Amino acid sequence: MHKLLSAAIVATLSLSAAVALAGPQQEKMKHCQKEATDKGLKGPERQKFVNECLKNKPADAPAAGDKKDLPPREAMSACAKSAKEKGLKGPDHKKYMSECLKAKGPANLK
Repeated sequence: MHKLLSAAIVATLSLSAAVALAGPQQEKMKHCQKEATDKGLKGPERQKFVNECLKNKPADAPAAGDKKDLPPREAMSACAKSAKEKGLKGPDHKKYMSECLKAKGPANLK
């Protein structure tokens, strides 16, 4: 019984670690798949392109010129920090936060 419990705990921890790592890797895969679609690649050419893209692009870095869309929670925090640094208050703060959140982060604002 003790061995079974230990095995279950190890399996749970392994699964938790895999799920935590899946986020950046999934984003990387989405980016590479989108690029392949934008280029109109199909079949073996698409597979080769996506494989090369996954090897070459760091999971946590956007490609040059790409905007970095932040997850909602991170966007909220970054936008609030940016608004505070700009000294915005009242209606100006509200307008800035709305635009910043729509852009998914202050780095994406025009």
